Amino acid sequence: MDFEFTEEQKMLRDMAYRFAQTEFASFVKECDEEEKYIPEIRKKAGENGLVGAWISEEYGGAGAGSIGNVIITEELSKVDLGLALNVTAASFGCEAIYQYGSEEQKKQYLPPVCRGEQVSAGAFTEPNAGTDAAGYKTRAVKDGNDYLINGNKMFITNATVCDFMVAQCITNPEQKKHNSFSLIIVPAHAKGVTTNKIHGKMGIRASNTGEIAFEDVRVPQSNLVGKEGNGFRQLMHFFDTTRIMIGAQALGLSEACLETSIKYVKERTVFGAPLGSFQLTQLKLTEMAVKIEALRGLVYRAAWLLDGKNPDYTLSAMAKYFGGETAVFCANAAVELHGGYGYIDEYPVQKWYRDAKILELYEGTKEAEVMTIGRVLQAG
Repeated sequence: MDFEFTEEQKMLRDMAYRFAQTEFASFVKECDEEEKYIPEIRKKAGENGLVGAWISEEYGGAGAGSIGNVIITEELSKVDLGLALNVTAASFGCEAIYQYGSEEQKKQYLPPVCRGEQVSAGAFTEPNAGTDAAGYKTRAVKDGNDYLINGNKMFITNATVCDFMVAQCITNPEQKKHNSFSLIIVPAHAKGVTTNKIHGKMGIRASNTGEIAFEDVRVPQSNLVGKEGNGFRQLMHFFDTTRIMIGAQALGLSEACLETSIKYVKERTVFGAPLGSFQLTQLKLTEMAVKIEALRGLVYRAAWLLDGKNPDYTLSAMAKYFGGETAVFCANAAVELHGGYGYIDEYPVQKWYRDAKILELYEGTKEAEVMTIGRVLQAG
């Protein structure tokens, strides 16, 4: 087993970090305070091959695979998680098209996203059903050669800035619950689609989040992704792969917390000695470093297995679960090490503290990951 990056991967890592430092730095405070989404950042990222990099070159991506996507996500998230999401989540929803879509769908929807010209969204969560994906109520009824879609979606990334979305809908209500769903591509500007931005988020405020309403939205049946009735299984597999990226987000944010804290404790003097000379300080830093390295192993091994066509979805759930836990721990430790300064915006750690919590919530709460992992362990 080789733990070294290839030369191409090293170049990708360095390029992604330089991009984030150059393009993110001057906007972080503004986007956080004003809940601002800046499309120009995504467009520049697309020009540099950083959007949808996991997609093969045949469909406009960089062909970097899951490991390449982890590298990009980790490096961008070191600088700012919210702005990183504008790049890494610009292709959110495309995973389903890439995995299950027709050749025509792949050629139509994937290249513009990879170029940074368009944005996709995954319209899954509903006001009364989040982790409980089997509880979704949005309906798609056949009408001639079309589907008529009615329902509501909530907490959708890119809701008000996307060009199209992949929506989970009930198409076969007469079937058993898990066989009743289908994934359908819906143009964001189709008649009957209404979007509303959510304000007042705790963190990742540069990332666009909103609610979507479908009222007699008409789309052709050719927008069905894969086979009708397979939507639930497709969505579960979708999350099995994207959870690795949540772990990568957590890895980048946690590393930023550690690096900033080390720098601070070297410079800060307490009782006539550097703060870093005290054992309790060293304990916090050590715990952060150990968790980060353990998380790195989980994330990269899960990505490596996925690229090798031998995915371990339990490992993906572990990376997501431990990633959220690690990010929250490291952000909290960073605030504590900075003392009063950690509580004000003179230092970035207070923002990272706010950003970190979402990593325990979206794409499956940490409790849901425990249930997933626990079931597999008991099944033997």
